[in-house]
Amino acid sequence: MKNLSYFLFAGLLFYACQSEPLQDWEKKELLACCQLPISVLAPDSAVIKSSNLGLFKDITIQAGDDYNVQIYASEATTNDIAKIKSEQLKQVKELHYFSRLIEEDENGFLFENVIDSTNVNYSFRYVAVSGDMEYVFQPGLIGLFTEDEARRMYEAVKQ
Repeated sequence: MKNLSYFLFAGLLFYACQSEPLQDWEKKELLACCQLPISVLAPDSAVIKSSNLGLFKDITIQAGDDYNVQIYASEATTNDIAKIKSEQLKQVKELHYFSRLIEEDENGFLFENVIDSTNVNYSFRYVAVSGDMEYVFQPGLIGLFTEDEARRMYEAVKQ
């Protein structure tokens, strides 16, 4: 019975430590700064930058070396999430460094890129459609991320 108590305590402690980073993050509404009706979870120190590039908006949200989210917002060509996600998956699999798909759900996926024997990078794509706008979320283009960092950012962008 005593061993069971230790096991339950260790499990609870492990769960609490795993979910802590997202609990410390705050919801960042992007309507005021970027005119986008979406939000993401981000550290309170996050800096949001928005660029209007004609056919799409490019939003970056960065905090330190382990949080860098990029959002591409453009006019939706379809409201079929499965089709948009499939196109993103096809593009990712065609990348030179793509290694394997780690996890996939209805709106996105996590994947691994192997750059060389010592550099492995983890990334994701998450897609959403709201009104007449399509949103593609991914890590920023600068930096290498661990699987845990990529997974936390992926969870933070889910709409």
